[in-house]
Amino acid sequence: MYTLLVCDDDELIVSSLAMHLQKAGYHVLKAYNGEQALELLEKQEVHLILLDVMMPKLDGLSTTLRIRQERNIPIIILSAKSEETDKIAGLNFGADDYITKPFNTLELLARVKSQLRRYTTLGSFKQDEEVLINGGLWVDTRNNKVTVDGEPIKLTPTEYKILVYLLRNSGQVLSIHQIYEQVWQETAYSPENTVAVHIRRLREKIEINPKEPKYIKVVWGSGYIVEKY
Repeated sequence: MYTLLVCDDDELIVSSLAMHLQKAGYHVLKAYNGEQALELLEKQEVHLILLDVMMPKLDGLSTTLRIRQERNIPIIILSAKSEETDKIAGLNFGADDYITKPFNTLELLARVKSQLRRYTTLGSFKQDEEVLINGGLWVDTRNNKVTVDGEPIKLTPTEYKILVYLLRNSGQVLSIHQIYEQVWQETAYSPENTVAVHIRRLREKIEINPKEPKYIKVVWGSGYIVEKY
């Protein structure tokens, strides 16, 4: 059974989410601010977090940053803010997905299932080689470890799957729609910002100079490519 952490300062929302998630077969932990969420993470194993943005003591974005310092578990941001800039901010802070309130329960459950599937099947692509190598970039798919010039790099599950997909197709230009549908396992509807934000975060972790990337390069109007070294 997967354990999900629901964190929102609105107790009614937490109770409602917990009820729907428990009916779907998940074990649910409850928190009402970022500090409580972090305390629970220290005590129990959690497989996914549903996290509100506007909360007392420690808001959702700051909590996401703190979590990302040590953990790569999926984070879905919940927020009443629907502006595109707010969604991008959530992804930039390390979230894997973003759902706007009020949300459809079936959509929420589908997003949760999708994130858990990616998290628990991390590195499940079929291949003959266990280590992908491109220049100084090494990905050990057996142990889900990434190093650049010998230095270990921490990636979120989504960033990892993007990198593996790009490396396994080195030398090929992959469109944004291809990347989204392969990594998110969903039909792509206007995925440009979502993919761009994750690629930017990935570059910041693996590139010496993200503005002049060595590994992940954009092909304007077409998509992204990892050139073979």
